[in-house]
Amino acid sequence: MSPLLLLCVGIATVILGILVLRLHAALALLLAAITVGVLTPSESIVKYGLDKGQSEEAAEKLAETQIGKRVAQGFGVACGKIGILIAMAAIIGKCLLDSGGADRIVRSCLKLVGEKRAPLAFLGSGFTLGMPVFFDTVFYLMLPLAKIFTARSGKNYLLLVLAIVAGGSMAHSLVPPTPGPLAVAEVMDVDIGQLMLGGLIVGSFAAGIGYLFAVWVNKKNPIPLRDTPDSTLEDLQAQVNKPDSALPPLWLSILPILLPIVLIGGSTTVNLLVEGPCPCKDFFNIFGEKNLAMIVAAVVSIILLVRQIGMDKAKLAKTFQDALSGGGIVILITASGGAFGAMLQQTGIGPWMKESVDASGMGMSGILLLAFGVTALIRFAQGSATVSMMTTAAILAGLASPEVLGCSPLYLALAIGCGSKPLAWMNDSGFWVVCKMSGLTEGETLRTFSVLLTVMGIAGIIATIVLANLMPLT
Repeated sequence: MSPLLLLCVGIATVILGILVLRLHAALALLLAAITVGVLTPSESIVKYGLDKGQSEEAAEKLAETQIGKRVAQGFGVACGKIGILIAMAAIIGKCLLDSGGADRIVRSCLKLVGEKRAPLAFLGSGFTLGMPVFFDTVFYLMLPLAKIFTARSGKNYLLLVLAIVAGGSMAHSLVPPTPGPLAVAEVMDVDIGQLMLGGLIVGSFAAGIGYLFAVWVNKKNPIPLRDTPDSTLEDLQAQVNKPDSALPPLWLSILPILLPIVLIGGSTTVNLLVEGPCPCKDFFNIFGEKNLAMIVAAVVSIILLVRQIGMDKAKLAKTFQDALSGGGIVILITASGGAFGAMLQQTGIGPWMKESVDASGMGMSGILLLAFGVTALIRFAQGSATVSMMTTAAILAGLASPEVLGCSPLYLALAIGCGSKPLAWMNDSGFWVVCKMSGLTEGETLRTFSVLLTVMGIAGIIATIVLANLMPLT
């Protein structure tokens, strides 16, 4: 069976599992991994092992390994690479929420820009919080503030909602330590620090274009503030009317977000600029290691939480339990996606895709557009941005080298992240979170939320291609 046919079978299994059988994404991915593994010929697995530098004996032993063990190996490798990062990101996010640190960041942004520029504050806050906090949580956190602000001003409700979506969703797909960018970086061997910096640049540009679209659609078809089944305006008023004195200081609130960026990004920068031994280089090489940097940031976020609520063991235990419960589900999905990706790679899809690209004469821009398009189609078919990113990364892993691309694999990772934005519709959980929480109808959500994500995805891939041509970083 050809690698392309096995790829189609695997993707079809994921789509049918999620949409028809209503399986959890992790179960659908594991089912697809087992299906592809069973159908993959032994000679393809042997060839995969040889391509990876294994001896002939080791490659043949891999082909003889039971399918369950091969799936488990792929699961374990993926979990080992990103498990700690996601767990720490979950703790950071939950501590920011429970301590009031996230609320402090949002209020400080509003004070900085003033009420007239409040939508820009929501955009910036959404992007900042979207790096350590999952998109759904960012939206849950910031929507009540948008509702209260609209109740006071009487206008721009849709603009505020879309500003939150623009900032939070672009950070979610482009800036580690969120799961999608992490998984893509590991599969394609992209430096996490580089992806952070690249994601900040491309994500900020795309979010800015999304903001302009939000301003336009808000003027053309304004949508009023409405009560929703889960909350009334009276409830929201009590929820967000805490005095500033009850919130932590801004510097401590934003420290858990900035620390990983500074440490990981600093490690990348110092190693590029400094030659030979240097105390500064040694420091960043130790604390800029991605796992340790995230652990340090998580410890700071815990200190922030303890500062606000004290040593209340029951509250602290609940915070950590909720954080790790949510983070554990994400780790399970991401590791299952890693198992599926490992089985796809054993089919020989990577070399097959590389040969096809070489034969077509596709240049750098064409490959980046291919990555964007494949991710967008998978996202449209099954709904999850993270699953679409992990699947595409496994398919195109064979192209992730400067010799093939003509530029750094960083840009391939960014193209995949941008491709996870377009074509979001009713099979996407984020669609329903935005629709039901904000009080929009399904039609209004399609015309605003879905179009916004598509506009930002297109803007992002354009920025990625321009940067790849100007600064290939080979």
